[in-house]
This record gives sequence, C-alpha cells and structure tokens, in this order.
Amino acid sequence: MPHIIVKLWPGKTKAQKQQLADEITQSVTSVLGYGSESVSVAVREVSSADWKAEVYTPDIVETAAARDKAPGGAL
Repeated sequence: MPHIIVKLWPGKTKAQKQQLADEITQSVTSVLGYGSESVSVAVREVSSADWKAEVYTPDIVETAAARDKAPGGAL
C-alpha cells in the first residue's frame, strides 16, 4: 500500500513507463514516508476511442468530489 494506477493513451515506450513508475514511487516514499517495497504502480494503456467510457466518465466526471487534481489544474 499504496497502489497507484496510471491510465494513459498507448504509444509510450516501456522505458518511459518504467521511468514514470520509478518517479511516482520516489515521490510516494518521499511525501508519504512509505518504503519503496510498500508501493506498487500499474500503468494501463487505454485507447483514445475508449478514453471517455473507460476513464473520463467513471474516473474523472463521476468522482469529481473525491478528486485531488483535475484536468487543467483545478481541484
């Protein structure tokens, strides 16, 4: 714990996704004080055609009240 899921469009390399996971892990350990052995990160690719149904509506619109950072920077 914690487990972070990153959803993004396809096209990033395995190395880019690994670097992202590594940097997220570093931030979590720094900010929250967990050891890296307690952090897991999953990078999930979602096609642009499926983005609205699989990400935007369920994860952004329907969870607006619980969100900590919105697209464009607003809370």
